Amino acid sequence: MLIPVVLAAALMNAAMVAASAVSTILIADALSPGVAGLPNAAGVLGTAVGAMAVGRWTARLGRAQALRMGYGVGVAGGALTVLTAVGAHLALLFIGVFLLGAGNAASLLSRYAAADAVPPARRARAMSTVVWASTAGAAGGPFFMAPSQSFAADFGLPATAGPFLLALAVVFAALVASTYIRVPAHSTDVPVSRDHSAVSRRTPVALAACVMVVGHLVMVALMTSVPVHAHNHGDGLGVLGLMLSAHTLGMFALSPLTGWCIDRFGSRPVLVAGLGLILVSGVLIVHAGPVFTPALFLLGYAWNLCYLGGSSQLSAHLESKVESWIWTVAAVATAASTWLFSLGGFRVLTLVSAVLAVPLLVLVARRPAPEVVRR
Repeated sequence: MLIPVVLAAALMNAAMVAASAVSTILIADALSPGVAGLPNAAGVLGTAVGAMAVGRWTARLGRAQALRMGYGVGVAGGALTVLTAVGAHLALLFIGVFLLGAGNAASLLSRYAAADAVPPARRARAMSTVVWASTAGAAGGPFFMAPSQSFAADFGLPATAGPFLLALAVVFAALVASTYIRVPAHSTDVPVSRDHSAVSRRTPVALAACVMVVGHLVMVALMTSVPVHAHNHGDGLGVLGLMLSAHTLGMFALSPLTGWCIDRFGSRPVLVAGLGLILVSGVLIVHAGPVFTPALFLLGYAWNLCYLGGSSQLSAHLESKVESWIWTVAAVATAASTWLFSLGGFRVLTLVSAVLAVPLLVLVARRPAPEVVRR
């Protein structure tokens, strides 16, 4: 059951990375760097809307069919981005990336399909396995961006069409893989506190959700401006691909370690570590130079800690809701990222990140979540 879930998620990640990076550069050249983050904002918003849609489809049709429908919407989005690259109106690019975002929502929520198939005590490790296995697609996809340009040129197409063709091909492969997903009836085991008072149940879940939101918001705000930073410094897609791959390796490669830590020590130390690492990576990114790419790796792992640590606290009915909250807030950050970057570079972005992360870090560190058990 895990193989098609893992394969579909990996392919969707590759599609989203390729389409998002090239969309940023395309808009920066066609319009201005100040609005280059808008396509990614459309993708983020698409993920937010897609998360709610996949959640509703899951309730009505089951998780497997909901995931297939999400990937199908992503295929339509990939096709629209290709049309834009070969001369269609730029408006189609925003619609296409928005629909790709819906496919991305299916990929993200597929981690819960793995969690459904294992005992409650191994829930975090099951989710982390899917996230970890996505490394191949998310980290490997950027390395095909430059070759895809040559492929497109060989057929007389604009070079920018190559990465979009790559995205379309791999999201279609994700749809095919998703047809083999088989998910058992949804587990009734949900995270609850030993103390059944309303406040004790809400507070840790609220904190976990806030950490997921802030961790993701900071990550996308910084990473949206990385392609513009590389482009301004004369770096080609090969160098940009290396930067993105380092970051995505940080996001996914150490997931088994994160899952083991959550199951062994609980979510609180993992959430604290994630917020702390956000601050460290932000400082290193500001200094740029030889530490820039390693800092992107650390930023990716900070996201991983926040994301999986928070996910382990959510009950089934909150999965798609929190995912939608994360991406809705991140849409604003993505749109503002390149604007803030044009004002003061990564220093401004890191300062905003610290303002968000530091108070939450103090709150989580001083207010540990109650022990989680399963009904």
